[in-house]
Amino acid sequence: MGRSWRDGAGSLVVPGGAVVPVEIAASYRARRRGLLGRDGIAGAMLLTPASSVHTFGMRFAIDVAHLDRGLRVLSVVTMRPGRLGALRPRARHVLEAEAGAMAGWGLRPGVRVVVEPSGGGGGGVFR
Repeated sequence: MGRSWRDGAGSLVVPGGAVVPVEIAASYRARRRGLLGRDGIAGAMLLTPASSVHTFGMRFAIDVAHLDRGLRVLSVVTMRPGRLGALRPRARHVLEAEAGAMAGWGLRPGVRVVVEPSGGGGGGVFR
């Protein structure tokens, strides 16, 4: 589809009105680091490309949403620290947030989100 994902910041738009700050981790280094070493996150982190995650070395529980190529939510699970997540073969992106946040945003399987990178470097709205 020609998307040009880059590390950076932006907004995650969930149908129904939730607009959440999102960090985009597109490089190998940024994806590998993820949320490790943090005490929390204000908003969410999008790992792309990714189809699974782990929480080894994490300090807090997280919600994990697996997204397909079109940014449609395939599943949402909560993972405690020290866990290995299941591989989702159709997933192309993984969204992470503090445990309980995604339910408050209305994120559930079947919902399609929009990612709007901030600044000019990311190149447009990704749907």
